[in-house]
Amino acid sequence: MAENRVYSAPGDEIETKHPVVVSRYRGFTRLNHWVTALCMIVLLISGFSFFHPSLFWMTGLFGGGQTTRWLHPIVGIVLVASFLLLFLQMWKLNLPRREDVEWSLRIGDLLKGDEEKLPELGKYNAGQKLVFWGMSALIAVLVTTGVMIWEEYFPHLVSIPTRRIAVAVHALAALGAILIFILHVYAAIWTRGTIRAMTRGTVTGGWAFRHHRKWLRELAGRRRTDPSK
Repeated sequence: MAENRVYSAPGDEIETKHPVVVSRYRGFTRLNHWVTALCMIVLLISGFSFFHPSLFWMTGLFGGGQTTRWLHPIVGIVLVASFLLLFLQMWKLNLPRREDVEWSLRIGDLLKGDEEKLPELGKYNAGQKLVFWGMSALIAVLVTTGVMIWEEYFPHLVSIPTRRIAVAVHALAALGAILIFILHVYAAIWTRGTIRAMTRGTVTGGWAFRHHRKWLRELAGRRRTDPSK
């Protein structure tokens, strides 16, 4: 029983109505998620504007080159703080489990829509966990290299050759974050009913049973043993 409890988080709950509704994310978590997403979008656009002279026109979206140069690292700090809050809420739920290996090996069945052949999953599948840990690692790289190249406040932190390497690593990490961000958005759209979880905070019982059955069973078991639910 102790192992099963990690599949749910505060705020997860089954509501008795027709159709059955399952609470998946609290309002605070949803707000935290959208702040993080907004920061990512601002950083990607502002970062692109400095990536190549042909993209410099994008700085006009933020009031010009000087404003964009000031805004980019500031939003980066907000992103780190916001993502840290998400990380503290979700890291335990994203730890790898044995069923993740089987799920990954049967990814072809998922793409064909034959999810009955897949193992029962907790709150997140292996793909979602890959996005979570991949983004965690890349944000750590981005903030580290970002500080190294932030000349306004850290002009003598590293040597010029080291700073040049940091710029290249920063750009490569940003490219990786873009790819993961696109994958995350595509998966949310492709899996019908997923976006609702981050807009309304709930999913249908059918969605939970199909995609995250182990998590749903844990919630149902908790509801039966807790008279307050």
